[in-house]
Amino acid sequence: MITRLTPQDASFYRLEPSTNPIHIGSLAILRNTEPGSAAAGPALDYDRLVDLVDARLSLVPRYRRKVREIPFALGRPVWVEDSQFDVTYHIRRSALPMPGTDEQLHELVARLASRPLDQTRPLWEMYLIEGLSDGRCAIFTKTHSALVDGDTALEIGHVILDNGPSPRELADDAWLAPREPNEAELLVGALTHLAAQPREAIEVARRASGHAFAVIGAAGRAMDSVVSAVRAATTGAPDSPLNARTSRNRRFDTVRTELEDYRRIRKRFDCSINDVILAVVTGALRNWLLSRGEGLTESTTLRAVVPMSVYVEGADGDQLKPAGEVSSFLIDLPVGEPNPVMRLSHIAHATEANGRHQRGVRARTLVHLAGFAPASLHAMSVRAASTFAEHTFNLVITNAPGPQTPMFIGGARMLEMYPVSPLLRNQASSIGITSYDGRVFYGLNADRDAMADIGVLAASVRDSMEEMLGACV
Repeated sequence: MITRLTPQDASFYRLEPSTNPIHIGSLAILRNTEPGSAAAGPALDYDRLVDLVDARLSLVPRYRRKVREIPFALGRPVWVEDSQFDVTYHIRRSALPMPGTDEQLHELVARLASRPLDQTRPLWEMYLIEGLSDGRCAIFTKTHSALVDGDTALEIGHVILDNGPSPRELADDAWLAPREPNEAELLVGALTHLAAQPREAIEVARRASGHAFAVIGAAGRAMDSVVSAVRAATTGAPDSPLNARTSRNRRFDTVRTELEDYRRIRKRFDCSINDVILAVVTGALRNWLLSRGEGLTESTTLRAVVPMSVYVEGADGDQLKPAGEVSSFLIDLPVGEPNPVMRLSHIAHATEANGRHQRGVRARTLVHLAGFAPASLHAMSVRAASTFAEHTFNLVITNAPGPQTPMFIGGARMLEMYPVSPLLRNQASSIGITSYDGRVFYGLNADRDAMADIGVLAASVRDSMEEMLGACV
């Protein structure tokens, strides 16, 4: 099967610089054996993981497809079935020296996230990381942003999760490696497509004459509406150490917090959980800036592009689910405000105002998928963030709800799940947030040189949370 990359898929694929790998990462930490019961053996090992993924690939068919360029650049690249597809090339095994610590895991994830994907093969990798302390293992997955759109193409984490320890059975996959199209067939297909799409033919002609035309758009949006949306964001962001030239190398850190604490603050100050999360992040950024000796006044702000799948509380206030779309807007975070309650108030008013004219990206497929993993929502969030001009924001904060009941991968219970969002151009850090099984997890991805103090920001998230809880008394 041959399908053409969408304009945004093509933009991610073609414009990715060597120093900015644009892949979505996801880190799941699993309870693989009970502490002190090594004789029972692990619930999940490499062979079981390979079998599990192989059995579920029919649910994410793009994971067997690779990108092929059209000869003479006559049109956007296409997805083609990889005739040499080998699942064991994509699923890899790594181990920490036992008993592996969280710090060692974070360093390994940072190194894995720094490596670009092989563009001659399907654009994803998965690592089973063994040797963690207390009978744990981890699965780190990275997928190119061109591959996952969250609607027609989901992240593989959606399909390897189960609601119970016994993996669900699927019908046998009848996939057979097809013959790949040759260059002549790709060229004929592209010319036929251009003949039916005069507007796209004009774009190709412009590129051929040396006038580059970068197509960046929200999934499913017409090109003109996207360009106008980008041009609308013309106000420059404040100067900040969060904006710096980046390298390929990364640092990674995590924070675990309790969802009930956010509900307590939400109830006390009559706001949304999203508002509370942003207020906690704002307080953390304030403390981090102060630790660097940055001069702050009460009017100092940082501008964030906040593409979030909105948390919708059930009638009983206990259930979280994603709304029908991922919304995207710019918000000024009041990092200069010393009072945590005032910070929250400013944010609540700003999000309410933005909610009346924000841009959305559909997430219908995710909403109706039981036991969903939030990695696809984070992928959609990065797409939404890419519609804003580079100079208009200081950082990206992605926020997506996950399942609130225990989930399993190959019989191993998932304990924690962290997003590993990519860094956009000249962004020193990205903050990915997700909830799962009563907790809220922060994944902090950062440039290795520009953010050597990412651990300070992680500690500041915990301090900011305590400050907000103290304001509830």
